Amino acid sequence: MLKWKSLALAGAVAVSVLAVAPVGASAETVTSKSHTVKPTVVLVHGAWADASGWNGVTQRLQAKGYQVISPANPLRGVAEDSAYLKSFLSTISGPVVLVGHSYGGAVITNAATGNENVKSLVYISAYAPAQGETIAQAGALAGGDNSVLVSHLVKRPYPNSGGYADTTVDPAWFPKLFAADAPLSETRLMATQQRPLSTAAFEGTTGVPAWKSIPAYYMVALNDQTIPPVAEKAMAARAAKGRTVMIHSSHAAMVAHPAAVTDLILRASR
Repeated sequence: MLKWKSLALAGAVAVSVLAVAPVGASAETVTSKSHTVKPTVVLVHGAWADASGWNGVTQRLQAKGYQVISPANPLRGVAEDSAYLKSFLSTISGPVVLVGHSYGGAVITNAATGNENVKSLVYISAYAPAQGETIAQAGALAGGDNSVLVSHLVKRPYPNSGGYADTTVDPAWFPKLFAADAPLSETRLMATQQRPLSTAAFEGTTGVPAWKSIPAYYMVALNDQTIPPVAEKAMAARAAKGRTVMIHSSHAAMVAHPAAVTDLILRASR
C-alpha cells in the first residue's frame, strides 16, 4: 500500500527556485561546424492526467524552435507502459530529451534504457525508481507517506484486468491534492477528465534504470501532496546527481509553473 504524508493544503504560492546544481551533459548534437540539431522533446504525462497538462510547456518550447511530442501514456502498468513508450521512441530519429511527470517518471526510467538517442532525462515531481523498486516503494523513501491521497482514490473495475482496478482521484479532492496552486477553474476541469491508472502500476518493478547511464535532471515540488517531497528529494539525490531544482509548487508543476519547467528542460537540452 502506498503511503504519503498529508501536507498543508495551501492556496496559490509563488515560484521560488531554491537550488540549482551545475548543468550536466549536453543533449544537442553538432552535425556540422555550422549547424546544430535541436533535440526532440518527448513529454510523458502521469496518472490522472493527459497530455494537455503539458500545453503551457509545449507552447514555450515550440516558440524556441523545438519539436515536441506528447504521446498518450496507457497507464496500464509499468511493464506495458514502458514497452509502449520504448517502441514509440524507436520511431524518432536524432537526439531526444525525455521528460516524465509523476508516474510518467517510472515509465521513462524503464523505456529509455539502452536507447542511445535519449540524451537527457527530466523528472518533474516524478518517480525515479531504482532497479527492483515499485512506485509504492519509491514514494515511501525517507518516510514518505501518501495515506491522504490513497484515502481519496476512487476504484472501478475494468474488463480483462486480472483482478486489478482503475483508480482516479475523488474530483472534490483533486484540486487540493493534485494542483493546489493552479487556477481552480482549470483544476476542476482537469478533475473531470482524469485518465485512470490501473492498480497494476503500483506493483510493477523497475528494471535497470535509464538514469544510471543517461544524465538526469529533477524538479522537486516542495508542496506536493501526491508524491511526498521527502521521497522526491531522495529520488533526485540518487538519479539526478546534483542536477536538481526545488520549487514551491504542487504536484502539477507543469500546469502551475510552466515557465520554470520549461527552463529545466532547456537546461537538459543544452
